[in-house]
Amino acid sequence: MRESRAMPVPDGVDGLRVDAGVSRILGLSRTIVATLAESGDVTLDGVAVGKSERLTAGSWLEVILPEPARPLEIEAQPVEGMDVIYSDADIIVVDKPAGVAAHPSQGWTGPTVIGGLAAAGFRISTSGPPERKGIVQRLDVGTSGVMVVAASERAYTLLKRAFKYRTVDKRYHALVQGHLDPPLGTIDAPIGRSPGNDWKFAVTSSGKPSVTHYDTVEMFASGSLLDVHLETGRTHQIRVHFSALHHPCCGDLTYGADPVLADRLGLQRQWLHARSLGFAHPADGRHVEFTSPYPDDLQRALDILRAQ
Repeated sequence: MRESRAMPVPDGVDGLRVDAGVSRILGLSRTIVATLAESGDVTLDGVAVGKSERLTAGSWLEVILPEPARPLEIEAQPVEGMDVIYSDADIIVVDKPAGVAAHPSQGWTGPTVIGGLAAAGFRISTSGPPERKGIVQRLDVGTSGVMVVAASERAYTLLKRAFKYRTVDKRYHALVQGHLDPPLGTIDAPIGRSPGNDWKFAVTSSGKPSVTHYDTVEMFASGSLLDVHLETGRTHQIRVHFSALHHPCCGDLTYGADPVLADRLGLQRQWLHARSLGFAHPADGRHVEFTSPYPDDLQRALDILRAQ
């Protein structure tokens, strides 16, 4: 039997849409809440309501929760093109190709970093949720570059803390459309779910604080190569911030990139690469730094721009 939650609507969500308000109250995604509303599983004062209706403070809200998802399993599967840059008893540093997820997730059937490491015989920390054991950071499926996985329990704890308190130096290179003015600067703009798009993000007044520092490395007729330093680590942060400035990453059609330019550069994804990662080694605290070269598709796009 499915569980349910019942309570008066809090003042803090008065006037919000059902999908947005219930999502905030119960911690469910707006997509899940919308699906529940369509099935008649969300009621106000005993009456089923749709996802776009408005919540009223004090009304009696009841939600029949979805069936809990089955725990995801890590499938040992070799990952073509994924190189291990460095490994020891505490950490495994990989060069992740585009098209590979960090770990298993609902709806993803492709290769994962964790599955690739398991297939290669690496020991991974058992800390963390079952499908995310050893994962202390993530890169978007469409983003390539360097990332670290914890091999020991101590490393998992210390690296999670380092990412939380922003003591890890994360550097990305991004090829964006146009020229930034100024060519060096900081973007300080909160990021949250894009209204009406549960899978997309945007700069919103109610979003989480997000800070991106950038410096122009090279300028071309139709774009700029940037060195990007993340102070925070929100989902799609670089892509959202530069899109908001009307300088989306080349090839990033989801966030407004020019499809004609993307085709001319031969890009099938956003031009975004996790270039380097520096942190205190969990074993002895010494600073270590790892760098990833550009993959062929990104290098080819740069060569085309330079030739022009």
